[in-house]
Amino acid sequence: MPALNPFKSALASKSPRIGLWLSMADPYLAEVAATAGFHWLLIDGEHAPNDLRGTLQALQAIAPYSSQPVVRAVNGDTAGIKRLLDIGARTLLIPMVDTAAQARALVQATRYPPLGIRGVGSAVGRASQWSERTDYLDVADDEICLLVQAETVTALDNLQALCDTDGVDGVFVGPADLAASMGYRGNPGHPEVQAAIEQAMRTIVASGKAAGTLTSNADLARRYLDLGCTFVATGVDVLLFANAARKLAREFCC
Repeated sequence: MPALNPFKSALASKSPRIGLWLSMADPYLAEVAATAGFHWLLIDGEHAPNDLRGTLQALQAIAPYSSQPVVRAVNGDTAGIKRLLDIGARTLLIPMVDTAAQARALVQATRYPPLGIRGVGSAVGRASQWSERTDYLDVADDEICLLVQAETVTALDNLQALCDTDGVDGVFVGPADLAASMGYRGNPGHPEVQAAIEQAMRTIVASGKAAGTLTSNADLARRYLDLGCTFVATGVDVLLFANAARKLAREFCC
């Protein structure tokens, strides 16, 4: 029997997963990315124009391939989470989680009663294959993978409590927002920021939870993997395109 959520299973087994950020908000390019061989693809709903329908289209485009989709919600809104789960998102990344209380509320939002408060509408949803998955309500809670973003000084102060929250599968350290929170906006490579990131990663790994982050710096990505991170995104689609297009233009237009 296949794993309910292969990405969640891989994190639980400490198998490093390499990802790519999808910010183009285009299902055709999501499918192109799915052929590249990345373990996971992040459909970004926070800083990219991926709305609910666009996220659905990206999920459909990725589905035939081995890359696992991870959906970043715009925020921790319970109703928004419900809609993402109903269209078939199984792994969620929630930004700006500062406290264990917030993390517990997110766990509640991703579980059906009596364990949580997720509304029961799966019969008409893609998640249950429109009721074809007759056991969906029995297995749905177990297949959800919940990742929370720690990206402020407050979150790092509460990091152990975030890691200790039952139902949280992993913690993603957000370098850009953390740098801003620490007073180094636009400079996530600052030594103090990097020291805080590395200490956070050690704390997360020691807790038994999966640690993750995003960096386009190959040396940093390898460093984070060496520290025990198990889900690391190593690039952003729109920046890959922008940089390649600018390079080509410089070669022929200047």
